[in-house]
Amino acid sequence: MTSTLTPGTPDTSSAPPAPSAAEGAEPTAGQVARRRWRASRGVLAAVLGLVVIAVILAALRPETSRQNLDPQSASPGGTRALAEILRQRGTPVAVSRSAGDAAERATSTSVTVITRSERLTQSDIDRLRRAPGDLLLVAPSRRVLTGLAPGVQVASSSFEDTDVPGCTLQAATLAGSVTFGQSDTYEVPPGTTACYHAEAFPRLVRLRLDGARTVTVLGSPRPLTNEYLDDEGNAALAMNLAGARSSVVWLIPDLPDPGSASGDQTLGDLVPFGVKLFFLQLVLAVAVVAMWRARRLGPVVAEALPVVVRSAETVEGRARLYRAHHARDRAADALRAGARDRLVPLLGLPRSAAQDPNAAQEIVTAVAQRVRAAGAGAPPGAAQTGTFSTGPDGRLLYDEATIGAALYGPEPADDAGLVWLSDVLDDLERQVRQS
Repeated sequence: MTSTLTPGTPDTSSAPPAPSAAEGAEPTAGQVARRRWRASRGVLAAVLGLVVIAVILAALRPETSRQNLDPQSASPGGTRALAEILRQRGTPVAVSRSAGDAAERATSTSVTVITRSERLTQSDIDRLRRAPGDLLLVAPSRRVLTGLAPGVQVASSSFEDTDVPGCTLQAATLAGSVTFGQSDTYEVPPGTTACYHAEAFPRLVRLRLDGARTVTVLGSPRPLTNEYLDDEGNAALAMNLAGARSSVVWLIPDLPDPGSASGDQTLGDLVPFGVKLFFLQLVLAVAVVAMWRARRLGPVVAEALPVVVRSAETVEGRARLYRAHHARDRAADALRAGARDRLVPLLGLPRSAAQDPNAAQEIVTAVAQRVRAAGAGAPPGAAQTGTFSTGPDGRLLYDEATIGAALYGPEPADDAGLVWLSDVLDDLERQVRQS
């Protein structure tokens, strides 16, 4: 950086500009608070919106009652109507409140209907696996699927209301169209009967185990409940599945004793669905805010320096950085590049040749001719280092090899060599100007 002075004008480059009244005034507490509020109100609004959505979803989500799927309950979520229809048709229904009682009641000619499976412990699942007869799992948990329906896994959730069978299972084809509402869909192993597909995944699955024993998985409890039993073919499907054998053992387990299910459930099983949905929305909101607040990378914008710095201070500061890091190579390259930039116009060469390696020999030859015209020789008293040739009087001989080493040579071996290089480049430029 250099400064140019007009004759008669005082040098004010070293004096910092006087701050204006607006720049020197400290912001007040109110201004700081308003600035912080403007910067954070978008994020706060997004968080508040998420909280409101979570509260609304929690309020709209149907409450799970203790009487849901209970054959002795006449509430909308109970299954008393289905149990009474089965009894009227000659199929007795035995209600069990524990897995041990259900296993004892089960026979080879019975269907054990398992509801509220999230209350079952691992020991309960093992006991039911050894029990005889067929199984009907109503919206089972992942642990129950793994233990009682091997190979069947939950794929996703579906909210399609009504669907047709789309399979050859007699219980489904006789029922026809059925309303499911919110339902789990499943991934099934080969050879499994799959019905009522939603996005390629079934909501009703039947697989055969141990020869004659069958396990049926129903992804939604809605077709069995009092409220929806008379919709579409719900009653027919429920009767065909639960009443397929001579008797029914209906298991609706009570809550296990505190600590008896310790370690049976994963963190995902313990977290309610509404909480999972809230965190999913939070992640999406953070991603949207991040994209909104992101800065697009564009071209570099030149800005005025906040203060005026004298060119000598800049040179001295950079020189100190070079010296602190022993960067003699970078310092030498800077000296040589600056010398070539100043010499090329004096030699009548294009400015682009200064940094063009292909023009190095042309520049060296032209400088040698100009130096010979001015009279070769280094300045008296110049420190001589390196392998350059000297005359009988100890003066440096400016032949083409010497000039080439000065303009394009290797890194100086020490600080003295760097100082010597600076003196030689300065003398070369002086002699070219004088030639």
